[in-house]
Amino acid sequence: MRFILVMGLGLIKNLRAAWRKLRGKTHSDIVTEHVVSGAAWAEFCDTLKSAGAALQYPGTPQNGFDQAEGYRYLARLTRAGLEAFLEYGDPLAPQLRRICHETIKIGADNPDNYYQNCNLDGRYTYRLTGQRGSVAYLSFNTKSGHYGQGGQMPPVDERDARNMSFNPDGSFEIILSAEKPETAQNWLKLAKGYTLFMVRQTHLDRTRETIADLAIERLTGPETEAQLSPEKLTEALKSASTFVAGCPLLFAHWARNMQKHSNQLPRFSDEVSTRAGGDPNIAYYHSHWKLASDEALIIHAEPPECEFWNFQLNNYWMESLDYTRRTIHTNKHLAQYNSDGSVTIIVAHKDPGHANWIETAGHDNGTMCWRWVHAEDTPEPQTRVVKFDQLTSLLPAA
Repeated sequence: MRFILVMGLGLIKNLRAAWRKLRGKTHSDIVTEHVVSGAAWAEFCDTLKSAGAALQYPGTPQNGFDQAEGYRYLARLTRAGLEAFLEYGDPLAPQLRRICHETIKIGADNPDNYYQNCNLDGRYTYRLTGQRGSVAYLSFNTKSGHYGQGGQMPPVDERDARNMSFNPDGSFEIILSAEKPETAQNWLKLAKGYTLFMVRQTHLDRTRETIADLAIERLTGPETEAQLSPEKLTEALKSASTFVAGCPLLFAHWARNMQKHSNQLPRFSDEVSTRAGGDPNIAYYHSHWKLASDEALIIHAEPPECEFWNFQLNNYWMESLDYTRRTIHTNKHLAQYNSDGSVTIIVAHKDPGHANWIETAGHDNGTMCWRWVHAEDTPEPQTRVVKFDQLTSLLPAA
């Protein structure tokens, strides 16, 4: 009892000393000391270290190859987080950036997409201007929050080329604000505070289509953006590190649950995908796949009337495989169809001599995704695993 009393008195003494030290200091003074002492950087590094827990999440593959890809994944997310929140995170100086691309991959990123993101603030009004281009699908979404805030990005608003007004020359303008201006032809709602603005430009054929040329500017608020400060640095490091820690945990959880229907493609929850940043115009079919060296996965679908569809193969961490050097996906334009208008896709470790072969690129397991975009119907693709040497006798006529 005496020991507890002495410890309690010591704690009170220390708290009083800390209070005396802090008295008279502003919040800015405290944050500045936090940066100057190195504490802000240490906390950033500690949170990054904790992100490694996602690679040990139940169900994750524990072999050297998949774990090596997992740590590369964390390194890529670190780069994405620092760019998103430190380098280009100031909503007073908005910049559209490609945070997700060929070497930063997140949540079954679409190989046919040209992604662009921008951090905005609902206290201000912004204007996006651009030329339509010729991509098959062009959509704009605003989200509240990011993956470092509970792993969710609740939707705020969405527009796509179908419900927008364009000038005769293909130019257009979108006003982004918390309240709709009376004169705005195209308007996108912002959350009251931090808002993530997302652009998806989806190709049928990258070699022929031109992306929309976009630019964004802030119309209201301070005349100039603020300089970097200890407060801005601290907040940016915190957001970047929690993003790196939260993002892989979310998708490790998804991948574990997908193993319950491995090598099948059931419809994924619209509610879950939308909360995590998915496009509400897309029907997603996320799943897990696993094939022995002598096996192949046959996927058969009857495409409905739709604006776009595609299929892709990912690693376990839900990163699309290397689509710059391998054929790891196909889509509505690229695929070869069967004589009855259906489509058959083959996932295999080696070339079966089929036009719709999807390479596993050295992987024996991972995740996969099918999408229907603006589809009149959303049929579930049918799958079956067969021995590779049986493929020829099982495939329909092209």
